[in-house]
Amino acid sequence: MARGDQIYVMRPLMNMDGAYEHHGIDCGDGTVIHYYKGGEVPTITRTSFATFARGNPVYPQPQSIAYLPEIVIQRAESRLGEQKYQLLTNNCEHFATWCKTGRNESPQLLTDGLGYGSLNPFDTRQMLDRAATEGNPVETVTLLTQALNQATITRQQLQSQANQAQAEMASWHRVAQAALKRNREDLARAALARKVNYRRKWEQIQKQLQDVDALQTSLLQNTRKLQQQIAIDPHHLQTTIS
Repeated sequence: MARGDQIYVMRPLMNMDGAYEHHGIDCGDGTVIHYYKGGEVPTITRTSFATFARGNPVYPQPQSIAYLPEIVIQRAESRLGEQKYQLLTNNCEHFATWCKTGRNESPQLLTDGLGYGSLNPFDTRQMLDRAATEGNPVETVTLLTQALNQATITRQQLQSQANQAQAEMASWHRVAQAALKRNREDLARAALARKVNYRRKWEQIQKQLQDVDALQTSLLQNTRKLQQQIAIDPHHLQTTIS
C-alpha cells in the first residue's frame, strides 16, 4: 500500500464478522481519510491508520485507471468535514472510489443487490399515459402535477450529473498536464481518454436535459388548460367530490 491508495478493511455488522468493506484513502503518512463513524454523525475525517484498521488486516483496492496520488489526496482533503453519508448513494466506498477514479460507485452494494439501477429520466411517461386516458379533468390534473414533480426531480438529478461530469473533465485535464510534466505520456493519454468519455457523458446529459425541459413545458401547458376548464365548468369538481 502507498500514498493515494484506496484501501479497505472488513467490518462486522450485527455481530457478523467481515460483513462489509469499509473504504478510505491512504495518505501515506500513517493517516487515512474516510467516513469516520466514531462521532454522533458519520463525518469524512483524517484519522490514524490504527483507528481505520481497528486491529484488522487492511487491503488495497486496485483500480485500472486512477488519478495520480497527489490528486487523490487533494480530492479526499476537499471533502474533509462532510456529513452527507447515505448508504445507497454516498457511503464510504462511494467516497473513496470517487477520490481515486472520479466515479461515485459502490460495487459491494451491487453485489449485495442494494444498488440503484440506472436513472430513467422519463418515468413520467407512464403518468402521462394514464392522464391521457383519464376522463375526469380534476384527477387528470393530479396526475399531471405528479408527473411535473417527477420531471422536476429528474431535471435536478440530471443537472447534478452534468455538473459532476464537467468537473471530472477539468480534473482529468489537470491529470494529463501533470503526467506530461513527468514525461508520462502513457498516463496522459489515459487521462485524456477519460476526459473524452466524460465529455461524451456530459453531451448525452445535455440532450436529456433538453428533453426534460420540453416535457416540463408540455406538462405545464396541459395542466393550465385543464385548470382553466375546471374553473369554467365547476361541475367536474362537484361530481368528483360527490
